[in-house]
Amino acid sequence: MSHRALSPHPLTRTALRLAPRNAYLVAAAALSSVIAWLVADHVAGIAVISAAGAFAALSALIGGLALRHGHARSDLHQQIADFIANDASPSFTTDGDGEIGTQNGAALERFGSRGGQSLTRTLGEVIANPAALLHRMQNRAEALGSAREDLVTRRGHVRLAVHRIGEGAFLWRLEDMAERLVGGRGAETISLPMMTVSKSGTVLFMNDALRRLLGDRVKTIDRIFSDLPVRPGQEHVVAGAEGPIRAVAAQIESAGGRREIYLLPASDGTPSLTSDPTAFETVPVALLRLSAAGELREANREARDLLGEIAPGTGFAALLEGLGRPVDDWLADALAGRADRRPEVLRVRNADADVYLQVTLTRTIEDGRPALVAVLSDATQLKTLEAQFVQSQKMQAIGQLAGGVAHDFNNLLTAISGHCDLLLLRHDRSDPDYADLVQINQNANRAASLVGQLLAFSRKQTLKPQVIDLRDALSDLAHLLNRLVGERIHLSLIHDPSLSTIRADKRQLEQVIMNLVVNARDAMPDGGEIRIETEMQTIIDEFQRDRATIPPGDYVAVRVTDAGVGIAPDKLQKIFEPFYTTKRQGEGTGLGLSTAYGIVKQTGGYIFCDSVVGQGSTFTLYFPALEAEEVEVAATELTPTPRRRSQSGEGVVLLVEDEAPVRAFASRALRMRGYTVIEAESAEDALKTLEDETLAVDVFVTDVIMPGLDGPTWVREALKARPNTRVVFVSGYSEESLTETRERIPNSVFLPKPFSLSELTAIVQDQVL
Repeated sequence: MSHRALSPHPLTRTALRLAPRNAYLVAAAALSSVIAWLVADHVAGIAVISAAGAFAALSALIGGLALRHGHARSDLHQQIADFIANDASPSFTTDGDGEIGTQNGAALERFGSRGGQSLTRTLGEVIANPAALLHRMQNRAEALGSAREDLVTRRGHVRLAVHRIGEGAFLWRLEDMAERLVGGRGAETISLPMMTVSKSGTVLFMNDALRRLLGDRVKTIDRIFSDLPVRPGQEHVVAGAEGPIRAVAAQIESAGGRREIYLLPASDGTPSLTSDPTAFETVPVALLRLSAAGELREANREARDLLGEIAPGTGFAALLEGLGRPVDDWLADALAGRADRRPEVLRVRNADADVYLQVTLTRTIEDGRPALVAVLSDATQLKTLEAQFVQSQKMQAIGQLAGGVAHDFNNLLTAISGHCDLLLLRHDRSDPDYADLVQINQNANRAASLVGQLLAFSRKQTLKPQVIDLRDALSDLAHLLNRLVGERIHLSLIHDPSLSTIRADKRQLEQVIMNLVVNARDAMPDGGEIRIETEMQTIIDEFQRDRATIPPGDYVAVRVTDAGVGIAPDKLQKIFEPFYTTKRQGEGTGLGLSTAYGIVKQTGGYIFCDSVVGQGSTFTLYFPALEAEEVEVAATELTPTPRRRSQSGEGVVLLVEDEAPVRAFASRALRMRGYTVIEAESAEDALKTLEDETLAVDVFVTDVIMPGLDGPTWVREALKARPNTRVVFVSGYSEESLTETRERIPNSVFLPKPFSLSELTAIVQDQVL
């Protein structure tokens, strides 16, 4: 794939912008040539003809660059067309206005030739009102390079993905996600004959009922039907072991072009497909028989298990409701033969909880009149997984964005606070500038706390876990909490005397409790009581709630309860999302609960909310309880090994940092403490410096994430020749990004950004022997 087409050189981009005006340069060159011919003065003529030559050369350069870019872009589009040609999913390329350029074979088969038409019009056959969706996805792809969304359409679940391919060009892919998995060993118990057939007509599976009907196992579908192709809902002649048999075919599409074909008895007195008169009732697939008016005639046992007992004559629309399309319209399409093999996901009406069914309608003929057979399958888990997937994708995207923003901010804050520390060393308290410098330092620290919140809900902050007794931790925090809630609110603490210890970052845990208490305070503007309770809970069986699964074991539970305004049910599932708040504008940032959620999850715990509007809310936190042996192990892990500290501040430090302001501050700070500092702006420069075998280096201080080689990679290479050198890793990301590699790098420690002058010099001093 041409790199120039994807990312043109700045000179090429300039040429492309000027190309529409290239005619003016040609005209200027021609006009200058005429003027040079008319000018009598020889020197002036040479100057004018030189200008003409310059205009002509510039015009040729612009034209050449534009032509080269055009060829590169054409080559790119041809490569993409070749790449997607055999893709089983419909794929299109479009320009920035949504006009279709190329489409692969699957798209031609499904939509016909659409070259020159808009993608909006084409996908209108699948997606209702696709214009806003396509515009939103194209904007995201323009900014991020790609985008995708999962949709429920008239054809079932589909995934629409778009990738940016160069400037103003996009590749779209439509993938069907709906898939039935009835075929296989479970179908052996079905009395109704069925088979699974590949796209090429190969019979992949036959159940026992069909094998008995045919007398043997066959390999291709043309050995079964004499009147191909299979027409769902119509009668076909089946080559039975004892002669031809007429049967109604019901067909369900699966992924990869596979089809599941069921043979239903014909109603004209021909030989029956099965000797079991209860086949419809006992088949392990939920089936409904519907009249042409959409009224229920019969429901088998599996269908009744899904829908409950149903009286004959009940309208299908009274049982199920569509997700955006009236059920009656879909039934009409099915009777007319326009909705065969197009599954729909419908919601069960009057159910205690949300129950979703994937329904496929097949048109049949009964007593000479059209009717319908509905095949049902439980899609509740699919919808739940879809919601989990969408939520996780959204949180992952926001977490990645927050992590990247936090990394860049941490570099800036390190430089700001570091140089502020250097200035404070040269000013005493009597200096007029001292107070201003202190303000700068304090505000830099506040900014660092905000960045910490960003990292918290993205679960990328660096934690310092320790063994904690929540009774002591909450008692220490009580004074601050009482100041936070004010005089009109009473704060009560209730502890379980048999409470076990937990392993968590005490500072971050305090932040969680403070966020919950502040929210409880704001929910009670007229005052009231906030109750914080702790207790031991033993979960015997796996506990599932709010898409989370808590494994069996002992847990320390913390409940924060208020008697405030409560949270509406439709908002309860969104409260842990970043930047979502139920407060009025200006009263909340939407980061408090998302920060608490991130900290609890990164600690290995769980957080849930129960709320009733007008009665209050209860937030419940679960943390794994530590056993006595685990407490001893954790205490051993968390107790630092005593080391002899260098008192002289002497030694050689190799400082590797790609951010110049951070490198300048760190270098000055270490030199002020008496260290000899060798600077390198990249890992490659550091390795080149270390090629001098006479150079003695005591400590490597290196950033983790850098262009080219990252910190752990170059350090491992350097330690091959200098195995005893100690290492200090610094990063604006969390220590988790280093966990896997640090285990293989001895004598290394981690210092998170932003760090102060004293923190940097102290950790280096601790590393120098």
